[in-house]
Amino acid sequence: MFLGLMIPFAGTTLGAAMVFFMKNKINEKIEKLLLGFASGVMVAASVWSLLIPSLEMAEGYKLKFIPAAVGFLLGMAFLLLLDTTIPHLHIDKTQEGIKTSRLKKTTMMVLAVTLHNIPEGMAVGVTLAAALNSNSKITLASATALSVGIAIQNFPEGAIISMPLKSEGKSKVKAFLLGTLSGVVEPVFGLITILLTGVILNALPYLLAFAAGAMIYVVVEELIPDSQVGDHSNIATIGLAIGFVLMMILDVYFG
Repeated sequence: MFLGLMIPFAGTTLGAAMVFFMKNKINEKIEKLLLGFASGVMVAASVWSLLIPSLEMAEGYKLKFIPAAVGFLLGMAFLLLLDTTIPHLHIDKTQEGIKTSRLKKTTMMVLAVTLHNIPEGMAVGVTLAAALNSNSKITLASATALSVGIAIQNFPEGAIISMPLKSEGKSKVKAFLLGTLSGVVEPVFGLITILLTGVILNALPYLLAFAAGAMIYVVVEELIPDSQVGDHSNIATIGLAIGFVLMMILDVYFG
């Protein structure tokens, strides 16, 4: 279980380490490709790893779509609340959340990626909890596949946050540490989700869908809009297709 929680964090750390090997600014086309790729992975994971298992676990319900529908909407609402309260910056430097002049630009850049990582940590945690539940059709292999898929898309996210921090004047070491710090919330929220599932076993279908809703919110509100700003938006679309298919293959093969 511990390994499953830490795999995505390792992806963020390795991505942030790219600041030691790359130039001051990441190539715009590569950035677009990576944003699209992350979007595709998260959409596929939301469907195959979270929503479909949520529906399967609700077979005993009179209206088996209720846990998936309720959980999904609550997940969206949760991220909407965080998005409107936590100050953070988009790639185009526009600010969202509570307006404040107290936080530095670099801090808000880190908070933006941290916001993305919360639902990912929850997704990994709830699938690991489901894999340990005998009534769940989710296997440990499929839960691990989700962890690996999230780690793969965390790699570019780590680079996308550490490289701009270096461009803003931070040292390579500080940019790396801040990029890594943005991924700490994943194992933390993963563990919280596992503990919550252990206390409320019947909540598992809801929590699976909750994580899906939270991830889809990030994709629609943050990743896709950022990937479509300016030129080369078609490259982001190609990246989305690649990420979606890769995550789908991982989940179906190991599931």
